[in-house]
Amino acid sequence: METNTYLTDKQVAARFTINKSTVWRWVEKGRFPKPVKLSPGCTRWRLPDVEAWETERRAAA
Repeated sequence: METNTYLTDKQVAARFTINKSTVWRWVEKGRFPKPVKLSPGCTRWRLPDVEAWETERRAAA
């Protein structure tokens, strides 16, 4: 059974040493994976989506 790990905007920002508003700006511009809404007031990013994005960025560099 697979367990999903979810990251908050604060955790995503810390992972890339950026501001939380930058995370949301990237999403808005289509430059970062869209988050999933787990419940009202609870929006998170799936760790596998973030890791896949990181891999793509490294490959493109």
